[in-house]
Amino acid sequence: MSGTKENVKITALEVENLKRVKAVALSVQDRALTVIGGRNGQGKTSVLDAIMWALGGDRFKPTNPVRSGQDEAYVKIDLDNGVTVERAGKNGTLKVTSSRGNGGQALLNEFVNQFALNIPRFMAASSAEKAKMLLDVYPDLGKELARLNAEAKRLFDERHAMGQIADRKAKYADELPWDFSLPEEPLSGAEMAAKLQAALSVNSRNQARRQEAVQAEESVKAALYRTQSAQKRVGELRQALEEAESAMEFAQREHARLQNELGAARKTAAELQDEDTTAIQKELEHIDSINAAIRSNQSKKAAQDEANYLKAQYQAMTEKLEAVRADRIKLLASVQMPLDGLSLDESGDLIYRGQPWDCMSGAEQLRAAAAICAAVNPKCGFVLLDKLEAMDPDSLAEFAGWLAERNLQAIGTRVGTGDECSIVIENGEVVEKKEEFKF
Repeated sequence: MSGTKENVKITALEVENLKRVKAVALSVQDRALTVIGGRNGQGKTSVLDAIMWALGGDRFKPTNPVRSGQDEAYVKIDLDNGVTVERAGKNGTLKVTSSRGNGGQALLNEFVNQFALNIPRFMAASSAEKAKMLLDVYPDLGKELARLNAEAKRLFDERHAMGQIADRKAKYADELPWDFSLPEEPLSGAEMAAKLQAALSVNSRNQARRQEAVQAEESVKAALYRTQSAQKRVGELRQALEEAESAMEFAQREHARLQNELGAARKTAAELQDEDTTAIQKELEHIDSINAAIRSNQSKKAAQDEANYLKAQYQAMTEKLEAVRADRIKLLASVQMPLDGLSLDESGDLIYRGQPWDCMSGAEQLRAAAAICAAVNPKCGFVLLDKLEAMDPDSLAEFAGWLAERNLQAIGTRVGTGDECSIVIENGEVVEKKEEFKF
């Protein structure tokens, strides 16, 4: 694999007397993935520490860099952009040689990605910090995503609060009693009194008519008595026959008239219907309690109406929230991520294939970390990975293919001595090289 100065990779390295390493020399120029194998405590991680110190500077200097019993350590790294980096002595004096002459740490910082040297720092970072590192690669995406996330959170919080209020209102409305026998509006005392007065007036008129009928009946009786008296007097007073007959005729006519009036009065009296004032009087007596029940009905209806309104608002906010979420998904889909399947969830945390970081497999975490770290500084074409035992041989081979497709290089360690290892270290030295097996 040939590199360019825009994508710098390591071609070879030498490490002597650094931490647990005695002497390790390794050519990695043609490898997308170099696996340093061995048992625990044999110096595998010390090789990575040497690379980190050589390229990253004093911030990566081990506390005790020199191997126990030795006087000084030495690290040499050749890069495919023509730069050679050396650190020697107890303090690791830096020497950087390039086609442009000698340089220093500033030259290395142009193309060395600090996170690529320190993947464990990335692995230990919080989900928010991992997401921030990814968004640093896409500043415009970060701004728009932050806006959409804030809008989604605002809508979600408002909708949640409205839903709680709607539920409380609905529960309150359900608990209120409802009397279906009552009118919708409270009763008016004045109106009820007026109705009672009107009913009493009708009853008074009816009573007067009944009294008239009684008087008419008395008059009829009196007229009948006079008629009978007149008839008696006819026999007794023949001398006054003409006067008596006239009186009789008059009395008969009067009797007939009054008889007719009596019939009419009886008929009218029979047809008269008194107004029942019992209900009105009862309503007047209990008007306060009735109105309280009516107002209770009105409160229940108002609570139900408000609960229904809030539910409608909740649904409207749900639609707005879904629209914002759709915009967010569309925005993320429009960006070519460093790794297919890599994205951010609604809370802004990093996810891969829909899974949060703590639900990813060790292999998925390493792949995501490598992809993001490589994207942070495209000039740096390599990453250092510890604990590659998280990947089985097939996963390692697949990972190597993924690195090759992206013109990237990874140097990592693995507990084991199998064929997937490029070299095997024992007691700080290379005891086996597997040059024929190249990822």
